[in-house]
Amino acid sequence: MKYIDEFRDRKLIDKLAARIRRSIDGDRQYKFMEVCGTHTMAIFKFALRDLLPENIRLISGPGCPVCVTPNDYLDRAIAIARLPNVIVTTFGDMMRVPGSRSSLEKEKASGKMIKMVYSTLDALEIARRNPDKEIVFLGVGFETTVPTVAASIVEAQKEGINNYSVLSAHKTMPNVLEALVKDKDIEVDGFLLPGHVSTVIGSKPYDFLTKKYGIGAVVTGFEPTDILEAILMLIEQKKPKVEIQYKRFICAGGNPVARKINDRVFERSSARWRGIGIVPGSGLKIRRAYSRFDASSRFNVKVAPAREESGCICGQVLKGIKAPPECKLFGKVCTPENPVGACMVSSEGTCAAYYKYGKR
Repeated sequence: MKYIDEFRDRKLIDKLAARIRRSIDGDRQYKFMEVCGTHTMAIFKFALRDLLPENIRLISGPGCPVCVTPNDYLDRAIAIARLPNVIVTTFGDMMRVPGSRSSLEKEKASGKMIKMVYSTLDALEIARRNPDKEIVFLGVGFETTVPTVAASIVEAQKEGINNYSVLSAHKTMPNVLEALVKDKDIEVDGFLLPGHVSTVIGSKPYDFLTKKYGIGAVVTGFEPTDILEAILMLIEQKKPKVEIQYKRFICAGGNPVARKINDRVFERSSARWRGIGIVPGSGLKIRRAYSRFDASSRFNVKVAPAREESGCICGQVLKGIKAPPECKLFGKVCTPENPVGACMVSSEGTCAAYYKYGKR
């Protein structure tokens, strides 16, 4: 397939792997963290770790938006779904994520009105067709999906669709990267930065990594040659800097139209990340001008204190401190068919990647 096969060419992959082996500095240990779930899956799918020298270690970070969404958000979404005349709409990968005591999938099976949609346009259409119901869209994701959610709110206001609202759990990538750099439990020599997120925000928001902390980073694509080239770029940096490998889609300034609508509807806030805790400025909440579309203030529901499943180390996996096989539940109690933690549910989850492609 044109524009795919050329990035999976085995000869080119072998050449890049050979260049990496020639470029490493003796016995120096390299620790690079990818913070994109699609990168994590690609690394496992194409067995890229097997091509790298033993002194290069790839660490999977908090790059899966579903995985980093904490239980208290799921618990609130479930509480709203239990209200009369409410239809909760969500992307499919949220359905099976376990909350503290239930999941959206279990609630749907018990008769609650929960519908899987493929876009916010689907959710708006459900609101148009059901004026007697409250339609709540679960807004989960990084900067990549925020513009579509913002656009749906603007459109709802324009059309006067007053039975539509969003429960926002949107998060931003640069702020959590700073939290990771500051964490004494995490040692990282460089970052493989997410391509999807960076199509919106560009590369400039990551400049603090080098200016403030002296850590190099490369925005990269998702094919094996993309990832290997990004690793090579990190190794060959004589001075830490933020570079773009994914130049066929990314520019330093990102997408100004997408950023504009994001800023119009959302403002920065603190947000809780699974396993990491509260990260200042890493969340996006709906601005006061659009508060009638904010499900968190629209629905006054009581939610019991959140709790985590005993034995699940999803939080530590998201920080890159532990690998999934170190979890006593992995592959035994916790499987894709019976997920205990969020990292096993999502198609971008590190546990799901290990289970599907790893050596168990």
